[in-house]
Amino acid sequence: MTVVETDRIDMADENDELTLDDLFESLERMPVPEGYKVEIVEGAVHMSPQRDAHWEIIRRIVRALEDRFGMSVKVKSDVRIDFPGHLNGFCPDVAKLREGAEKDHKGRWRHQDVEFIAEVISKDTAANDYGRKKTAYAAAEVLVYLIADPYVGKCHVYTQPKNGDYVIETTVAFGAEIDLTNTPLGLTLATDEFPRD
Repeated sequence: MTVVETDRIDMADENDELTLDDLFESLERMPVPEGYKVEIVEGAVHMSPQRDAHWEIIRRIVRALEDRFGMSVKVKSDVRIDFPGHLNGFCPDVAKLREGAEKDHKGRWRHQDVEFIAEVISKDTAANDYGRKKTAYAAAEVLVYLIADPYVGKCHVYTQPKNGDYVIETTVAFGAEIDLTNTPLGLTLATDEFPRD
């Protein structure tokens, strides 16, 4: 993980307050290494490398969503979505939007339209996925949050967001199926081909 400190003077608005737009505009001017994902978690910029195992898991989740909902399903990967909390501009590995979701006046997808998030753990940013991002997703009432951890070979599924936390957590080892039939996804997700890292 690389955390980037930004120059407050260059990005401050008239109120001397940083905004997510300020931070992302500054990032666009910086040389981000190819193969790295960049997102902002509680005002800190995090860069994490995309590995083969990471992509293979993402690809299999997206494929399962396309098989279930068709090719026109609104599924995004590494696309900025702003979430509740202080300066949370996340780029989820997989985000499924509800049918009929539309971009806001700034041309961005709204967190209110996100039904499902999947994050694949990177060693250096795992604390964000299990902590700050999980809290933000629950506050946004994302109905299903899945963490795939190729380092330990397990998936954690969080459902029923309530009062900024998830009521139910289910842990499934790679190789077993994840039953999401009682969620808005209405599918069973196979993990037998999720690679370990």
